[in-house]
Amino acid sequence: MVLCAKIIKIAVDGYSSCGKSTLARDLAKKLGYIYIDSGAMYRAVTLFALQNNYIGKGFFNKNDLIANLNSITIQFKPDKNFNPITYLNNKNVEKEIRQIAVSSYVSEVSAVAEVRARMVALQRSLSENCGVVMDGRDIGTVVFPEAELKLFLTAAIDIRAQRRFNELTQQNNNIDFETVKRNLIQRDDYDKSRKTSPLRQAKDAILIDNSKLTKTEQLSIALKLAKKVINEN
Repeated sequence: MVLCAKIIKIAVDGYSSCGKSTLARDLAKKLGYIYIDSGAMYRAVTLFALQNNYIGKGFFNKNDLIANLNSITIQFKPDKNFNPITYLNNKNVEKEIRQIAVSSYVSEVSAVAEVRARMVALQRSLSENCGVVMDGRDIGTVVFPEAELKLFLTAAIDIRAQRRFNELTQQNNNIDFETVKRNLIQRDDYDKSRKTSPLRQAKDAILIDNSKLTKTEQLSIALKLAKKVINEN
């Protein structure tokens, strides 16, 4: 754990399957900070939309989802290894929100301005008066534009697709590599082109291409950057 006189906020943004959550979670543990998985929050809202038939193949009833946003509660509770588990309306949905069905619609749901406004407000409330590491697509540009350290992760599309494919097959999902790759490309395009909080690198964010980096190497780079900023503050 890093002991410091001043706590900071760390934003980790980037493309899908770049290891944002893994890096942010591990970095938070090293620093003794709170980790918030913003992507899990949008996935939870998407799962809620699917469960209530607000979205599906060829349709999206945005108004119905918006009208029921106040009935959604999202919490993070640690498991036995202190990893954050996502709860939607008091139910553990960590495995469900990682399925390809949710991945196929999360970009559409997260593009809704009212959804983003609700999530941003919740994200900010969860991080009051504490050191925090949060990952997502608009953390450094919208949620915490004042963050003292901003990281932006990227990697080659084939490498990202392979990582996601491995993750899904380990969960016993019957899916092929090309479907996973196509889904990532579609999500990238959608996230970059949406009108509300598009995916983009903040001007003061440090770019990390982890195509050829191990998780340990990437964490070491991020930890050194964090310590430098903490010491400067």
